Amino acid sequence: MSLGYLLDEHVPRSLKTEIVRREPELTVWRVGEVGAPVLGTLDPQVLQWCELVECVLVTNNRRTMPAHLATHLAAGRHVPGIFVLDLHMSLAATADHLALVAIASFPDEYRDTIRFLPLQ
Repeated sequence: MSLGYLLDEHVPRSLKTEIVRREPELTVWRVGEVGAPVLGTLDPQVLQWCELVECVLVTNNRRTMPAHLATHLAAGRHVPGIFVLDLHMSLAATADHLALVAIASFPDEYRDTIRFLPLQ
């Protein structure tokens, strides 16, 4: 079973297209799409959605997301993981990396953690 992703609303729309082009069977949502949280959803609710749907959040929010995750975990909740984008990685390199990570990861490998791309 591979990871699924939720791309936050500040991540380029084209990243979803590029990830799915590399791994067509991969489940990738984006905030604002049908079935995903609506645009403007606050980060704590986004984390709850990720927990419910069991997908990793992909974000560029490195400033406030650690505090939101700490609050989420303190409430006894969990997330499959949070990946923070490297703004210096190209779109293609980011899509390659996320596609590979999704198919090569163990279940719960990133549970309740924030990881910064590229993963080592």
